[in-house]
Order: sequence, then structure tokens, then C-alpha cells
Amino acid sequence: MKFGALSIEELEQADLSLKPDHPRTAEIIKQNKRKGDPEVYVGCAKWGRKEWVGTIYPEKTKDKDFLSEYVKNFNGIELNGTFYSIKKAYVERWAEIAPEGFKFCPKFSQLISHRRRLNNVEDMTEYYLDAASALGDNLGVCFLQMPENFNSKKFDILATYLQNLPRDFPVTLELRHEDWFSDQTIFDETFALLEETGKGAVITDVAGRRDALHQRLTNDTAFIRFNGYNLHPSDYSRLDEWVIRIKSWLDAGLSTVHFYCHQQDEVNTPVTCDYLIKKLNEECQLEIKRPNFIN
Repeated sequence: MKFGALSIEELEQADLSLKPDHPRTAEIIKQNKRKGDPEVYVGCAKWGRKEWVGTIYPEKTKDKDFLSEYVKNFNGIELNGTFYSIKKAYVERWAEIAPEGFKFCPKFSQLISHRRRLNNVEDMTEYYLDAASALGDNLGVCFLQMPENFNSKKFDILATYLQNLPRDFPVTLELRHEDWFSDQTIFDETFALLEETGKGAVITDVAGRRDALHQRLTNDTAFIRFNGYNLHPSDYSRLDEWVIRIKSWLDAGLSTVHFYCHQQDEVNTPVTCDYLIKKLNEECQLEIKRPNFIN
């Protein structure tokens, strides 16, 4: 079962409302209040989806042209492919294809996060950071996801790793084990660590793990991962709540929002993104690029 997944029967009994913001969130936004226009990016997790041929990719689009078509439809991507492999030469080609203003959010290699679990990964990290840097102005936020069994007993390992990352390199962290959220002392120490190191905190919106929906920002960027249920009515009500919350953050002065959608059947992901973008554009007076549906 995927992280935080529920059956439809469980879904329809669950309380899926957004939590109130953590008290520190308003203080963080105020401390990092933007000076210009906000930047809001909405997209999917990967571009290589054959099921989008004929929907947002023209008929007969070849695999090698998927990225060229993706960037015509979205302004950002949560780049999960780099979890499995990242090569600087490929990254440089991606940057050549992406237009100005498009942002990649490459996921840290699984060798770093899941196999070595942040232990003895100096060379791997240096390689990853060098490759990600090849994105240049198209680099959004690098996304470090820790496995679900990486618990708070590993706090010192996590702290050392984050402290050794370049402070000005954009990184956001996703934690999954329950005790990062259930133990208030650990929660406070961990999020204080993120503030101190200049790193972000991923907000994970999955139906079965509402503790990961912590609503605690640690810098000037919100990074949200939304997991839907194939356009179930609850997807839309959850997205509606997110529009209200994001508007409140932008009105308060938040600089940047990354919001990336996932669906059980990825054919539905562009539809999810389009609904959110339309609502954000209307409610927040934004001009985010919307996907161009062929049919």
C-alpha cells in the first residue's frame, strides 16, 4: 500500500480537512516577507507518462519529446526520476529544453536517503548537488524524502547531514515516520533545525496520515505534495481548502509555493492540476500556466 493510502470506504469516513497553521508559520512568513510578486508552481511528479499522449501531449508524441511537451503545459515539476538516477549530462539537456521561469524540483538519490540513510554519503551528495546545480535558474527546490522507517532516533544523523549541506542550496525535507510528529519535543527540535539550516519542510497531504499535514513552515517556501483519489469528490473539496490556505499565506507575504499533485491513475493528474490552477488564478489573481487539453 502506498504511504497514507485509504480504501474508498475509509476515505469517505475520514476527516480530510486542513489543520490550522502551526503558530510559528505566521512568524516565519512575516520574517521572510517577500518584496515582489509571489511565485507559485503547480505540476506533476514526472513527465514520462504515455497515458498523456492524446490528452495533453499530441498524438504520436515520442518518449524523447515528452519533456518538451510537458513544459508547454506546466510551470514546474516534482522530479521523482532523479530518485532512481541522476546524471549531469541529462540534467543539462533538461535545462536547455525548459523555458524561462520553469522550475524542476529534483528528488535526492535513493542511494543517499533510502540505502545509505544519510550515512557516509559525502561523495554521493556532492555529485547530486553538482548535477542539480546544472539546472541553473530552472532549479526550484531539491526534495529530500526519508523512508517511512527512518525514525527520530536518527535525529543526530539527520542534523549532521543538514548542517553539512550548503546553507544557500534550496532543500526541502519530507519525514514520514510517525514519531517525528507525535513527540512534541522531537517535532519542535526538528523544525527548529530546519529553520537554523535554512531548509524547508514538505507538507504531505495524504488521506491516511494527517499527522504529516503539519502546516509548519520553516522558510520562505511552502512545498506541498498532494495525493488524490482519481477525482473523487474529496479531491476537489481538499483542493478548495488548499486554495483558501495558500491565498492566506500569499496575502501575508509568503514568497514561493510549490504544489505537486499525484493520483492513483496518473491520467487524472493533469485534471487535478488544472482544477487547482484555475482556482488559484481566480482567487489569488495569479497567471499560472494551465495545461492545454487536446480533447
